[in-house]
Amino acid sequence: MSFLRMLISLPIIIVILVFAFVNNEMATFNLWPFYIEVTVSLSVAIVFFILFGFVLGKLSSWMSYAPIRAQLRRQRKENKKLNKEQQKLAEKVSGLQENIETLKAAEPKTLKPGLKDRLKNLFKSKNGSVAD
Repeated sequence: MSFLRMLISLPIIIVILVFAFVNNEMATFNLWPFYIEVTVSLSVAIVFFILFGFVLGKLSSWMSYAPIRAQLRRQRKENKKLNKEQQKLAEKVSGLQENIETLKAAEPKTLKPGLKDRLKNLFKSKNGSVAD
């Protein structure tokens, strides 16, 4: 994108500068509200007004994006807040996982009943005797 911008803007700048420096006559500008007359070379006036227009356009563009920049600042602030909350929750989860591991380690080991015992318990009646 930068190359394309340079490819377009460079010939335009060259044409403007050639146009400005070919016109070397003197020009008188009357600054009306102050009753001041300024006499300068027409090439200087052309370059000045083009630069003035460029700066004015950049300023206008910067001002038009002010709400977007403010919204981005708010989003960054919210993201930082959410990241801190996420870190706190992650610490809580790791603490709980450690608690689970310690409880599992402290739990007495009981032997699982074998297949024979499970089958015996399956066929036991409710009063405790084996059904015939």
